[in-house]
Amino acid sequence: MNWNRVFAMVLRYFLYLKHNWDRLSDMFYWPAFDLFLWGLTGLYFAKLANSQNAIFVLLAGLVFWIVIWRAQYEINVNILAEIWDKNLVNIFASPLTVKEWITSLLIVGFIKMILSVAFSALIAFILYRFNIFLYGFALIPHLLSLLLTGWAAGFLVASMIIRYGAKIQTFAWTGVAIIGPFSGLYYPLSILPHWAQTTAFIVPSSYVFENLRQILSTGTFSMEKLLISFGLNVVYLIISLKVFMRMFKKSRELGLNRLVQ
Repeated sequence: MNWNRVFAMVLRYFLYLKHNWDRLSDMFYWPAFDLFLWGLTGLYFAKLANSQNAIFVLLAGLVFWIVIWRAQYEINVNILAEIWDKNLVNIFASPLTVKEWITSLLIVGFIKMILSVAFSALIAFILYRFNIFLYGFALIPHLLSLLLTGWAAGFLVASMIIRYGAKIQTFAWTGVAIIGPFSGLYYPLSILPHWAQTTAFIVPSSYVFENLRQILSTGTFSMEKLLISFGLNVVYLIISLKVFMRMFKKSRELGLNRLVQ
């Protein structure tokens, strides 16, 4: 692992922001818009239910979902950027290794996720007095678990992109959304139909969002659920990385140049 090459790739992706305002809007505009729109909706329902907890549940779902979405999105869109710019062959004509490339994608995604979540948390506090730090020290492990979920989903989608190219690029925006209904972002899993509840058992983020609601209601959380989410995430991340490496090897044998034509 050559950290100079990793740093060079990280710097490249951040310099990319200077010339792509759409990437900045993804980081700040859409999270702010969602919080404003759905926060007002939650405020209305909270008044109907005469419970401040209702809007906090909704805001928590919005803020913490950003962790998964950004972690997945940054991996996929940065890979697509290399394809769009017809630069994929160039970077691997250099001494850069796949592991160094993966590491740079993870670092960039982590930094941008922190920025987006911090910005969203600030907006939620200013507009609705929702303090993300009310979760205390439990905040950190739950954020890390959601981050691993996003990375696992990101590399699974990335494996398809690196194999089939930009023709399936829509998955970069929609891929992780499939687990949203089974994660219980804004509602308990108990309201789902039986088949959906069964599916939710293998979705690591479902345990995290259940815990987050429990903290809001009782001030405590289930360590068992947190450990299950971490266990599932580790398994899924290992599988997704192995699939990505295999797809990259296959794509390289077929010729990376075909992806940028």
